[in-house]
Amino acid sequence: MINRRVAAVVAACVIGVAIGLGSFTFVYARGSSYLTNEPGACANCHVMREHFQAWQRSSHHNVAVCNDCHAPHNLVGKYYTKGLNGFWHSFYFTTGGYPYPLRMTERNRKVTEGACRYCHEDITDAIEHGAAAPVPSGEGSPDRLACTRCHSDVGHWVR
Repeated sequence: MINRRVAAVVAACVIGVAIGLGSFTFVYARGSSYLTNEPGACANCHVMREHFQAWQRSSHHNVAVCNDCHAPHNLVGKYYTKGLNGFWHSFYFTTGGYPYPLRMTERNRKVTEGACRYCHEDITDAIEHGAAAPVPSGEGSPDRLACTRCHSDVGHWVR
């Protein structure tokens, strides 16, 4: 009898915490805005406002939003990446453990590199197949030029 009562209390606490976190995320922290393609959602956090303002002045402002460069171009990959990044962004922003200036993870760098190649396929294919001196990748994989190595400031340059 006591075990059922303890289990019920634990279950109620778990459900309460889940509802509380969900409410905080989707009401106070405007979590539902991150499910959209609206660039302003990225500026919900004060840390990203400078990046958002820089994007508004960038060469890509009229042709690409945040998700075009920072999420894969398929539905599952896009929302997997948004969910994964959303969790870690909220964790680090809440705990204050994010680096400043902000730095991309290696996984997100690969996503962004893929986005460059997706949108600029004609150019990147010509460069890739015509490159005389590729840049070493350093990961044991074949050498490959990286768009983001030379064009790191294209989307939103922040000093």
